[in-house]
Amino acid sequence: MDNVLFAVNGTLMRGLELEDNLIRAGARFVREDRTAGCYRLYSIDDAYPAMIRTRPDDPDAGKIALEVWSLPPQGLAEVFSGEPAGLCIGRVFLENGETVCGMLGEPELVRGKKEITAYGGWRAYTARNA
Repeated sequence: MDNVLFAVNGTLMRGLELEDNLIRAGARFVREDRTAGCYRLYSIDDAYPAMIRTRPDDPDAGKIALEVWSLPPQGLAEVFSGEPAGLCIGRVFLENGETVCGMLGEPELVRGKKEITAYGGWRAYTARNA
């Protein structure tokens, strides 16, 4: 079976605390990218982000920086099993029109959490708030 392209937008990214989960699952970094402009990003208690797709005409949505990795399907299950409750795998629309699998947040997870969409990504948010 072919590898899966998988978009990550937080602590699984290169150099961050959970990157090793991707490496152990057989993942290979492909590229940096951004989502289409229909996502909101939230900080979950400053521990990790959760990205939610919203409607295309949402004026508060934005393009979120992420990384695309390639990994075997069984590796996708391994990575997902190590993620916090409230995160899920879904389709992520990229700014170039491509659709890949990616890590998303469930709506209940972000209720009452700090929205950080304006930062454009987890790295930018954590850098400004270090």
